[in-house]
Formats: sequence, C-alpha cells, structure tokens
Amino acid sequence: MQETKMTGARFLFVTLLNLLITVAEIAGGLVSGSLALLSDAFHNLGDSLSIVLGYVAQRISGKQQNRQRTFGYRRAEILAAFVNGLFLIGVSVVLMVEAARRFMKPEPINGDIMLIVAVIGLLANLISAILMHRGAEESLNIKATYLHVLADALSSIAVIIGGVLIVVFNITWIDPLLTLLVSFYIIYETWPVIHDSISILMQTAPQLDYDAIAADITTIPGVIRVHHIHAWLIDENKVVFSAHVNMQDVMLSEAEQTVAQIRDLLVQKYHLCHVTIQPEVHHGANDALFVNKDRL
Repeated sequence: MQETKMTGARFLFVTLLNLLITVAEIAGGLVSGSLALLSDAFHNLGDSLSIVLGYVAQRISGKQQNRQRTFGYRRAEILAAFVNGLFLIGVSVVLMVEAARRFMKPEPINGDIMLIVAVIGLLANLISAILMHRGAEESLNIKATYLHVLADALSSIAVIIGGVLIVVFNITWIDPLLTLLVSFYIIYETWPVIHDSISILMQTAPQLDYDAIAADITTIPGVIRVHHIHAWLIDENKVVFSAHVNMQDVMLSEAEQTVAQIRDLLVQKYHLCHVTIQPEVHHGANDALFVNKDRL
C-alpha cells in the first residue's frame, strides 16, 4: 500500500488556520459567555498542537534505520497518535465537568456573537478537514490529527444550532448540553485511535490466519513443519514476521532457495513487509506454532 504523506506547506496552512480560529473563538466565547464556543476554541488549540506534533512525527518516521533504531523511526507517528488521542479525551472530560457546572449555575449568553463566530469556525474547520481527509485513510497519526479537526467542525455545527436556539428562543441551557454531546462524540471517535496505538506499541500480534500461513509454508518442497512464529506491527501498515522452519537436510545453497520461496509467498499472499525465516533440520521439531514465553 502506498503511503500518503502530507506536505509541509499543507500542515503549515492547516496549523495557521486553526490558530486563527482559536483566537477568534476565545475572543468570541469570552464576549458572548458561550461555553460551547470556548470549548470549540480549546479544541482548535489542541488541533494546532496536534498538527505540529503530527508533522514532526511524520518527518521523524521518514528517517532511515540505523544502529540505534534497526527498524527505523516508524513508531514516532504511533506515539504522536497516542498522545493526540489522550489529549482529546482529557480536554473532553474537562469540558464535560464545566458543562455540568453550567447546568447548575446558568450564565447569560450573547447568541448573535456566538452564532457569527461559530459559522466562521465551521468554514475554517471544513477546509482543514478536506485537506487532511485523504491522509487520514492511510496513517494512524494523520487520522488522529484529522479527528481533531473533524471534531471541531462538528462542534461548530452544534454551536451554530445552539446560537440559533438562543437567539430565537433564549434557551441558554442548550449551550452546556451541546458541549456534553460533542465531548461524548469526541471520546467515542478517539478511543479506537488510542486502542490501536496501544496495540501497536505493545507489539500485539496482527489479525492473521497463522494456521493457514503454516499450512501454506509446508506446501513448499523441502519444508517439513513450521514452529516458533512471531508477528507484530511496526505501524498500522507494516507487519514484521519471523518463523523457524524445519527442512530436509540439504546444502545451504538449496535451503536459501527454499527460504526465498517462503519469503515470496508471505510477502505476495499475506502482504508481510519484513520476513525472517530460520531454517532448521531437527531443532525445535516438537515445538508448537507459538512457543512458551520462557523459551523465546
């Protein structure tokens, strides 16, 4: 799968756009007294930090492997996605607490200012979301940043609805209610990013049919059985795979040809990006497909 990388210019444009939204919404929120508008402002501030962090992580992840990082720097984007997700959930919890306080102690709100600023914020967030949409499909890091922007666009829509209701009907309690709804939605959308990030960082095995993989390998001439399998993700796209393979007792040059066939099979059929095969004759002949942890 070809990776989609956002250019520095696009990252810079989205960052500056979000900073301008933040300043406008903080000013508008303070003047109008709208918690929903202030929550949108803090989300946008988080977006700006997220975008900067995401871009830096993307640049780091592109560095070549070296003696210190033999698998390269791909995990930098996963770390950024994890931090971004935690930040979003943390901000949402704080906003929910403040919204609960507003229910108990309502405050006056200027709906006209709230509505105008929210419309401006929505337009700017939609532009940012469009710019980041494609990259979000192929990068967990950009997806986390994209969710920041998308959440703010949805938040702006909620604020616009709230502004209309406040202007027309003077329903001020709609402001904290919308804040709660948007915060719950953000947590719902962000949790999968955190879950996937933790799985990758903890080297959780990817969803593969290991029995089928072992069966396919043993169909190759000269292969007797497969054991001691390990598989993990470097990032959301790249799977590392290793296995011990019992073969017939042949010359090393013949064993190398068999290993090459195994590697081609795993790369082409199962799309594994980094395959390591250890050929053996009798060693581990009775070991299971996945060995006990104290025998690694």
